[in-house]
Amino acid sequence: MSNGRFSGGSVALAFLLGSAVGAGLALLLAPKSGTETRELLKDQASVAKDEALKVADEVKEKATELIEKSKEVVESKKAVIESALEAGKEAMEKEKERLLTKIKFDDKANEA
Repeated sequence: MSNGRFSGGSVALAFLLGSAVGAGLALLLAPKSGTETRELLKDQASVAKDEALKVADEVKEKATELIEKSKEVVESKKAVIESALEAGKEAMEKEKERLLTKIKFDDKANEA
């Protein structure tokens, strides 16, 4: 929905503002009967409502996409962290065993 510089929401907002200005100018510049004016206002309100609903749907869709991507990133990082934590535990356990073996060896050497 983006043309590189403007998001879909800003384009829709510009459209809504343009519609409102256009409706106002139409009322001022084209004298019509009360019925015609009410019909014009009703049509413009309907267009504005449709555009607002469209923008709301787009925002909801984008928010849902962002939430899903965020969940994927969190899961990805969680797996990396868990893997690193497990590797750290294994390294610590190996070092602990190495040190215990060294202490036992040193104790036996001191006894002799």
